[in-house]
Amino acid sequence: MAIDNDPPPSPKNMFKRLANIFKGFLGLFVSGMEKRNPEALLELEKENLRKQITQFNQGLVAHAGLCEKLIAQVKREEKQEIDLKAKAAANLRAGNQRLAGEIALELQRVRKELADNRAQLVDAETTYKELTLSRDIAIKTARDKMEELRKDLDDLKMKKALAEMNEMASGMLTQIGGSGDTLSRVHDMVEEERIKAAGRARVARDSIDTSSFKEQQSEREALEDMALADLAAELGMPVNTAPSATEAAPAEIKKEMTPEA
Repeated sequence: MAIDNDPPPSPKNMFKRLANIFKGFLGLFVSGMEKRNPEALLELEKENLRKQITQFNQGLVAHAGLCEKLIAQVKREEKQEIDLKAKAAANLRAGNQRLAGEIALELQRVRKELADNRAQLVDAETTYKELTLSRDIAIKTARDKMEELRKDLDDLKMKKALAEMNEMASGMLTQIGGSGDTLSRVHDMVEEERIKAAGRARVARDSIDTSSFKEQQSEREALEDMALADLAAELGMPVNTAPSATEAAPAEIKKEMTPEA
């Protein structure tokens, strides 16, 4: 039987492993949130870009201040150079060689500092222009990426909406196709009721006694003929008495039964 001689993990290592597990779960949770909310992540990146631009501009402001300081110092030293040169020439013409020598030595120092400051100013101006150009390029690149990402998000939304509509339409077609048995059953029920209603209507129509209606019609026609004859006699006009329908029918039947000569 093997004996495990490995020492138990120390509390420090245990907490470190637990911290790694917690970080892993937290990373998975954050990644899932980012996938579900890409718009929020894009807005966060925009805000970060604005902060970075602000910080970068603050650095540019400080550098621009250094450039302005060097410009002012160069102008002051140029004026000092002119003044010292004029003083040295005046003392030299006046025979004050010692004083002219001191002024000449000071003039050399000022000229050396002026040359150094001019070189520093050129370097500072060049650096400022390069930093400004780099900032503009970085901002344009970031904005282009964000605009492209925004278009991709809009396209993603449209495709998701189209996919949902297609899925909904497919589900509706499946439901409608599955309801064919129900529709057929309803059609059979309606057809059966329609046939029953038609049969009831025929039975009701056949059960109506039409003989009384025919007698009433014959009586009304006779009254009409009598009223017409009275009116014609009053007006002195002849009346062509046409045989009624009930009289014409036997006449026609009798004519058909009589053999032709």
